[in-house]
Amino acid sequence: MTPWLDKVFCEDALQGFARIPDGSVDLLIADPPYGLGKDYGNDSDKLAAAEYLRWTEQWIDAALPKLKPNGSLYIFLTWRYSPEIFVMLKQRMLMINEIVWDRRVPSMGGSTRRFSSVHDTIGFFAMAKDYHFDLDAVRIPYDAETKKARSRSIFVGAKWLEIGYNPKDVWSVSRLHREHRERADHPTQKPLEIVERMVKASCPPDGVVLDPFMGSGTTAVAARRCGRHYVGFELNPQYCELIASRIAALDDLVA
Repeated sequence: MTPWLDKVFCEDALQGFARIPDGSVDLLIADPPYGLGKDYGNDSDKLAAAEYLRWTEQWIDAALPKLKPNGSLYIFLTWRYSPEIFVMLKQRMLMINEIVWDRRVPSMGGSTRRFSSVHDTIGFFAMAKDYHFDLDAVRIPYDAETKKARSRSIFVGAKWLEIGYNPKDVWSVSRLHREHRERADHPTQKPLEIVERMVKASCPPDGVVLDPFMGSGTTAVAARRCGRHYVGFELNPQYCELIASRIAALDDLVA
């Protein structure tokens, strides 16, 4: 049995990467601190800009060798640092997409000196042109009315009409409100809908997903739900306990 598989290690990823053999991971999903001063129970998100970018380059250079030659990466960012980090990654990988996550923030309040920020930026990168991508696994079905409107003979039997359309590069998925049934005690938890789309599209069945900053454990939960393996790291012991409880609850459902 592979000793590091299907585990979340409560340690700094920069030290923990040594546990994982090079070339063994199909998909890397990274939701690092954004450099906004968030409280994750430690000082991990309180670096000055230059130091934050140096740290980012450090973990990227340590993480990428773990990917297989056709592996992929998704990284959550904000507009503040995405230009610099995209340049870092474009020097090392192929950029496939810039995805805009519309968090469906209500139109209320916000700054009076700029436009309100209501999205996160997601970078989708690959190690090589033959990267794994299963579009059919993430197609969005058309509703009955749309199918009926496409009833002309040229549309009959069209695969895309029957099984759905390609998700665009703007993903409109509501952030997890405090009362959301999926919400755990973590300030920047990502929705399962988004992470599962990444896993289904970019990691083959029974493949391996690596998350260096597990947080609330959504990547681990998504991988388990989708029939993939996971491995990851998390600094905060309380979040490590939260991840363990979420995985245990998931396993109880299928027991």
